[in-house]
Order: sequence, then C-alpha cells, then structure tokens
Amino acid sequence: MTAITENSIPVTARNTKDEMIAFGLMTALLLVVPLTGVYPFFVMQALCFALLACAFNLLIGYGGLLSFGHAMFLGTAGYITAHALKVWGLTPELAILVGTAGAAGLGIVTGVVAIRRQGIYFSMITLALSQLLYFIYLQTPFTHGEDGIQGIPQGHLFGIFNLANPTILYYVVLAGFLFGFLLIFRTINSPFGEVLKAIRENEQRAISLGYKTDQYKLLAYILSGTLAGFAGSLKVFVAQNASLTDVHWTMSGEIVLMTLVGGLGTVFGPVVGAFVIIAMQQYLAGFGQWVTVIQGVIFVVCVLTFRRGVVGEIAHHFRRSL
Repeated sequence: MTAITENSIPVTARNTKDEMIAFGLMTALLLVVPLTGVYPFFVMQALCFALLACAFNLLIGYGGLLSFGHAMFLGTAGYITAHALKVWGLTPELAILVGTAGAAGLGIVTGVVAIRRQGIYFSMITLALSQLLYFIYLQTPFTHGEDGIQGIPQGHLFGIFNLANPTILYYVVLAGFLFGFLLIFRTINSPFGEVLKAIRENEQRAISLGYKTDQYKLLAYILSGTLAGFAGSLKVFVAQNASLTDVHWTMSGEIVLMTLVGGLGTVFGPVVGAFVIIAMQQYLAGFGQWVTVIQGVIFVVCVLTFRRGVVGEIAHHFRRSL
C-alpha cells in the first residue's frame, strides 16, 4: 500500500537509485572535510543535529506526528552518557549504549502516554512531558542543575581510537551519523515505512485495511526517540558537556525549524536544514540575541517562498522537468 499526495511520490527503483547516488556524494563530501581546513567542531555539531532532525523527520514527515518534545530524548541521552563517562567511568562505546538505551526507555514510557492522542493534543502532551523532564533535571543532583555536567572525558573508543584527537572524533561522529541516516533511510523504504505513510495520509483507511495504527505509531515514536538519543550521546563527545539547554523547549523548536527549512518528508532535507541553522548560529554569533530574530525572518521567508523546504523545492523542480 502506497500513499500518494502532491508532495510525496511512491518509492521506485529510480527514486531509490537517485537517493543512493546523493548519499554517496554526501558521504564523499563529508569524508574530505578534515582535509579542507573547515572548522571540525562546527561540522561535528551540525552532524549531531542533522541526525536529530532526521530522527524527528521520521516521525512527522512519514508518520504525521508532530512532537514538540523531542529535546527530551537529546538531553536525557546526553545526561546519561555524560554521567556514565565521568562518574561511572564507562568506556565511550558503553556510555553511548547506555545513553541511547535510556532514550529508548523514555520513548517507550512517554510514547505509551502520548500516542493515545492525535493532532495538536499529541503535540501538547509531548511538550508537557518534555517540560516536566526539564524541571526534574533542573532539581536532580546528578545533572548539577544549571551548571550541567562539565569536563567530560572523551576516552578511547573500543580502547583503540583516541577521541581527544579532533580528526578521529570527527570520523567517529561521521560514522555514527551515517549509521543513523542509513537506518532511517531503510525504515522509510520498507513495508513498515509504507504503512507509516498510509497512516499519515488517511489513518481511518489504514485501520479499515486491518493495520493496528497505534502500534505502528508507537514503534515509529520509539525509533525516532532512540535515534534522537543516539545523536545526544554523540554530541556529548563533541561539546564535552551536558546542559539544560538540550532539554529546553526552545531546542525542540530548533529541531522543527531545521526540518521545515530543509524539507519536511524528504530524506536529505533535515540534513541541509541542520547545517543551515547551525551555520547561522556559528557565523552570526556576533549579533548576540539578534540571531534568533534573523532565524525567525529566514524561517518566514522559507515558509512563504519555499513551501516544501530547500530540498523539497529542488526535488519538486526536477520531478516537473522529467
């Protein structure tokens, strides 16, 4: 069963081939970044947020579920990973595993509560749960409140790769991003992904065909939250801290912004959107609080002129020219 709308077309061999070519080009460009003299911290940070935006896009772009609380997965996994590294003394790979597992567990608990509602009610529940966790983390001793967890040791991945080396850390983060991206790509191009698209387009019709839509939506929610947590665990090694900023509702807003600017429901849109937003924050930092205003203006312009997002408009143009 394949859902077709103005902004979505059925998966074909040609579409998949084009996307794999684009993936190869993206991978090649990212592999040579350390050789170009580009500030590696900026690219690593952008990769973490790109994976986060891709995970969010899996939920809203293909499942039709708008979550205003995805920052809770990013922040929770970050706190757990940071605590595991600094206090428990776990190795990087185990810390990432524990942090990601924590996000998955949070996805199960919050998903069971939120998935029973639809539309704006689902969005408000996820926002409320995220803010609840924010105030819990503000008071919980292990998060150190507003100070956060600082000076996190990076360690050696698998006892071999020294993550204190910026180049090695970059390729580890890149490998994590590519793994998550391919997992999402495989999911949306699988029978499970096709059912999600059908639920997005017409849930009642999907129910009439015998699909237990709540189960599909819950699985998509958990997978999205788990991958968002994986991005949060990787981000800890880049920033070497875990703070309340990653749990705040404004972070969830930035995730939505990245996805919409790049292209909702497109494979590469969230990646482009994440790089655009992180680049703005990086290179417009001199404007102080005006960065938020500039982001708002750009968002309004994109919504008015690029209704499908940057990648969505490009893809639409090429489909019309064929």
